Amino acid sequence: MAAKKPSTHGAKKPASGFTAEERAAVKDLVLERKIVWGKNRADDERVVLAKVSRMPEPDRSIAIRLHEIIKTSAPVLSPRLWYGMPAYTKEGTVLCFFQPAHKFKARYGTLGFNNEAKLDEGVMWPTAFAVKEVNSTVEARIVGLVRKAVG
Repeated sequence: MAAKKPSTHGAKKPASGFTAEERAAVKDLVLERKIVWGKNRADDERVVLAKVSRMPEPDRSIAIRLHEIIKTSAPVLSPRLWYGMPAYTKEGTVLCFFQPAHKFKARYGTLGFNNEAKLDEGVMWPTAFAVKEVNSTVEARIVGLVRKAVG
Protein backbone atom coordinates (compact mmCIF):
# COMPACT_ATOMS: atom_id res chain seq x y z
CA MET A 1 0.00 0.00 0.00
CA ALA A 2 1.46 3.37 -1.05
CA ALA A 3 1.98 6.07 1.54
CA LYS A 4 -0.56 8.88 1.45
CA LYS A 5 0.83 11.91 -0.31
CA PRO A 6 0.56 15.15 1.72
CA SER A 7 -1.75 17.83 0.39
CA THR A 8 -0.03 20.62 -1.51
CA HIS A 9 -2.90 23.10 -1.60
CA GLY A 10 -3.74 25.62 1.09
CA ALA A 11 -1.42 27.22 3.62
CA LYS A 12 1.17 25.00 5.29
CA LYS A 13 0.58 24.74 9.00
CA PRO A 14 3.54 24.86 11.36
CA ALA A 15 3.91 22.46 14.30
CA SER A 16 1.69 24.76 16.40
CA GLY A 17 -1.22 23.98 14.06
CA PHE A 18 -1.81 27.61 13.05
CA THR A 19 -0.75 29.44 9.90
CA ALA A 20 0.87 32.86 10.11
CA GLU A 21 -2.45 34.40 9.02
CA GLU A 22 -4.33 32.54 11.76
CA ARG A 23 -1.81 33.65 14.41
CA ALA A 24 -2.13 37.27 13.18
CA ALA A 25 -5.93 37.02 13.39
CA VAL A 26 -5.73 35.82 16.99
CA LYS A 27 -3.37 38.69 17.87
CA ASP A 28 -5.83 41.14 16.26
CA LEU A 29 -8.68 39.68 18.27
CA VAL A 30 -6.74 39.95 21.54
CA LEU A 31 -5.91 43.61 20.77
CA GLU A 32 -9.54 44.37 19.92
CA ARG A 33 -10.79 42.79 23.16
CA LYS A 34 -8.39 44.93 25.24
CA ILE A 35 -9.74 48.19 23.82
CA VAL A 36 -12.81 49.80 25.36
CA TRP A 37 -14.46 50.88 22.11
CA GLY A 38 -16.64 53.96 22.19
CA LYS A 39 -14.88 55.51 25.18
CA ASN A 40 -12.87 57.96 23.06
CA ARG A 41 -13.89 58.31 19.42
CA ALA A 42 -10.61 60.01 18.40
CA ASP A 43 -8.57 57.15 19.91
CA ASP A 44 -10.82 54.57 18.21
CA GLU A 45 -10.32 56.30 14.88
CA ARG A 46 -6.53 56.37 15.36
CA VAL A 47 -6.48 52.61 16.01
CA VAL A 48 -8.58 51.94 12.90
CA LEU A 49 -6.48 54.21 10.69
CA ALA A 50 -3.25 52.68 12.03
CA LYS A 51 -4.54 49.24 11.01
CA VAL A 52 -5.59 50.58 7.60
CA SER A 53 -2.15 52.16 7.08
CA ARG A 54 -0.57 48.68 7.28
CA MET A 55 -2.82 47.24 4.54
CA PRO A 56 -1.32 46.59 1.12
CA GLU A 57 -2.66 48.49 -1.88
CA PRO A 58 -5.34 48.70 -3.22
CA ASP A 59 -7.00 47.71 0.09
CA ARG A 60 -5.42 50.66 1.91
CA SER A 61 -6.71 53.29 -0.53
CA ILE A 62 -10.17 51.73 -0.60
CA ALA A 63 -10.34 51.49 3.21
CA ILE A 64 -9.23 55.12 3.63
CA ARG A 65 -11.80 56.33 1.12
CA LEU A 66 -14.56 54.20 2.69
CA HIS A 67 -13.65 55.61 6.10
CA GLU A 68 -13.96 59.17 4.78
CA ILE A 69 -17.27 58.45 3.04
CA ILE A 70 -18.81 56.71 6.06
CA LYS A 71 -17.56 59.36 8.49
CA THR A 72 -19.05 62.14 6.35
CA SER A 73 -22.31 60.50 5.28
CA ALA A 74 -23.16 58.85 8.62
CA PRO A 75 -21.48 60.76 11.46
CA VAL A 76 -23.59 58.80 13.96
CA LEU A 77 -21.43 55.72 13.24
CA SER A 78 -18.30 55.12 15.32
CA PRO A 79 -15.16 53.45 13.91
CA ARG A 80 -13.62 50.36 15.49
CA LEU A 81 -11.80 47.20 14.54
CA TRP A 82 -13.84 44.06 14.15
CA TYR A 83 -11.92 40.81 13.56
CA GLY A 84 -9.03 42.97 12.36
CA MET A 85 -11.17 44.85 9.83
CA PRO A 86 -12.33 48.47 9.87
CA ALA A 87 -15.93 48.54 11.05
CA TYR A 88 -18.52 51.14 11.99
CA THR A 89 -20.92 50.82 14.88
CA LYS A 90 -24.25 52.30 15.83
CA GLU A 91 -24.89 52.31 19.56
CA GLY A 92 -22.06 49.77 20.05
CA THR A 93 -23.27 47.27 17.42
CA VAL A 94 -21.31 46.73 14.21
CA LEU A 95 -23.44 47.96 11.33
CA CYS A 96 -20.97 47.79 8.43
CA PHE A 97 -17.36 46.78 7.80
CA PHE A 98 -14.69 46.57 5.13
CA GLN A 99 -13.21 43.12 4.51
CA PRO A 100 -9.95 43.77 2.64
CA ALA A 101 -9.07 41.45 -0.22
CA HIS A 102 -5.68 40.54 1.22
CA LYS A 103 -7.20 39.22 4.45
CA PHE A 104 -8.61 36.16 2.69
CA LYS A 105 -6.53 36.32 -0.48
CA ALA A 106 -9.64 37.29 -2.43
CA ARG A 107 -9.66 39.17 -5.72
CA TYR A 108 -11.70 42.08 -4.29
CA GLY A 109 -12.48 43.72 -0.96
CA THR A 110 -16.01 43.70 0.40
CA LEU A 111 -18.19 46.33 2.02
CA GLY A 112 -20.46 44.27 4.26
CA PHE A 113 -23.50 45.03 6.37
CA ASN A 114 -24.74 43.13 9.43
CA ASN A 115 -28.31 42.29 10.45
CA GLU A 116 -28.88 45.67 12.10
CA ALA A 117 -28.44 47.46 8.76
CA LYS A 118 -31.80 48.57 7.45
CA LEU A 119 -31.20 47.49 3.85
CA ASP A 120 -34.32 45.32 3.66
CA GLU A 121 -36.01 45.24 0.26
CA GLY A 122 -38.81 42.71 0.08
CA VAL A 123 -37.80 39.14 0.87
CA MET A 124 -34.24 39.22 -0.54
CA TRP A 125 -31.50 41.88 -0.65
CA PRO A 126 -27.71 42.08 -0.81
CA THR A 127 -25.70 42.59 2.38
CA ALA A 128 -22.18 42.59 0.88
CA PHE A 129 -20.73 44.47 -2.06
CA ALA A 130 -17.48 43.81 -3.93
CA VAL A 131 -15.29 46.92 -4.08
CA LYS A 132 -12.36 47.04 -6.50
CA GLU A 133 -12.05 50.85 -6.55
CA VAL A 134 -13.91 53.89 -5.30
CA ASN A 135 -14.89 56.33 -8.04
CA SER A 136 -17.69 58.92 -8.01
CA THR A 137 -20.35 56.38 -9.03
CA VAL A 138 -19.26 53.90 -6.35
CA GLU A 139 -19.04 56.68 -3.77
CA ALA A 140 -22.63 57.76 -4.45
CA ARG A 141 -23.80 54.15 -4.08
CA ILE A 142 -21.91 53.75 -0.79
CA VAL A 143 -23.38 56.99 0.60
CA GLY A 144 -26.87 55.76 -0.26
CA LEU A 145 -26.30 52.31 1.25
CA VAL A 146 -24.76 53.64 4.47
CA ARG A 147 -27.49 56.21 4.99
CA LYS A 148 -30.17 53.61 4.35
CA ALA A 149 -28.43 51.13 6.66
CA VAL A 150 -28.39 53.64 9.52
CA GLY A 151 -32.12 54.19 9.08
